[in-house]
Amino acid sequence: MDNVPEDSSDRTLEDVFYPADRVPFVEWDELSGAKPTVVLTGMVALLAFVTGLSNLSRASLAMHGPLSTVATLPLPAVRFGGVLFAFLLGILTVGLQRRKRLAWRVAAVVLLGLAFLPLATFQPTDIPLLVMTLVTYPLLLRNRHRFDQPLDLSPIQIASLSAIFGVILYGTVGAYGLRGQFLELDSWGDAVYYVIVTIATVGYGDITPVTAEARWFSLSIILFGTGAFTVAVGALIGPAIESRMATAFGVMTASELTLLEDHVVVLGHGDVTASLLKELGDETEVVVVTPDEDTVASLQGEGVNLLTGDPTDEAVLRDARVGTASGVVVGSNDDARDVLAVIATKNVNPDIRTVAAATDQKHVEKFRAVGADEVINPRSIGGRLLGQSVLGRGSTDSLLTSIGTDDSDPANSE
Repeated sequence: MDNVPEDSSDRTLEDVFYPADRVPFVEWDELSGAKPTVVLTGMVALLAFVTGLSNLSRASLAMHGPLSTVATLPLPAVRFGGVLFAFLLGILTVGLQRRKRLAWRVAAVVLLGLAFLPLATFQPTDIPLLVMTLVTYPLLLRNRHRFDQPLDLSPIQIASLSAIFGVILYGTVGAYGLRGQFLELDSWGDAVYYVIVTIATVGYGDITPVTAEARWFSLSIILFGTGAFTVAVGALIGPAIESRMATAFGVMTASELTLLEDHVVVLGHGDVTASLLKELGDETEVVVVTPDEDTVASLQGEGVNLLTGDPTDEAVLRDARVGTASGVVVGSNDDARDVLAVIATKNVNPDIRTVAAATDQKHVEKFRAVGADEVINPRSIGGRLLGQSVLGRGSTDSLLTSIGTDDSDPANSE
């Protein structure tokens, strides 16, 4: 590579971030990757909310858009659609941020449906929403492969959501079946409305039970509905609270690392990786994976992402987004464990650039055998540097350049 820095430490970092098969000056992914897609989806949600409020504030809503000549949308759907789409897109934005496949699929349908609203009215306030939607939708389709995470609901979360759905279904069918024992309950829509306001304990009083059987039925909806809702809140919101608490203590969860791209993953932590983190500085995002809680505590406030886990565990490496990283550095003080970490890394992403630090010279070939792209022995380099320096053969910088040149020659690296 023509632009390799002379300093060997810089050369090593250059190999990690800019291997020969990469074009480092092309930044297209930064403008069209998963992160911009999520941001644009959130902006569409905001614009949909503003547009929806504008439609709600109008005394009359005229349908003068190009879509109105082809199909007629119900006026209530157009008037309330913007706000409803906005809340739905807000939830989907959170799912996209966590790279959920289901969120991508629903967002692809919702954005397509949202485009019909400005095409039906075509008011001046609708144009920004239409333009933003047309910009976001191709990016969403282009990055479909990046949103590949399963929903991963726990059994209690599935059970709580099923309980809420079951209560709503039970209440709707039961209320419609007993509609003769209620005042002002005549249709399926009235039955759904009654169940929702009953579970929410709002009770407007427009639909009321008039018989003992209907009252006992309404009481059962209140008990089952509030119970299911309470359990669901605990099951769904609890993990989010735990995640925020972990972040407050400097530890990232797997879901919070899902949007990382072209970052560097550091497996293990030792003397070499400590100086590596200082060298990287703010040049790139760094994720440190270590099972040592004391190390995690010592690295808090250093500006790096911390993931507590076993660096030899492939599931942990997937959580650290090794599949989208630009390079992996393996460098704890345990060569045997680091060899296993290299194997796990190559199993997760065979093409990723992997640099290993060997604490013992005799283990260098073992690292190469399991797939490390480059192996550095800091002790060997340090010993050669001390020897040449004490003999007065040059300054530290020139000696590093000389050693780096020797190490880059395959004949001398055996």
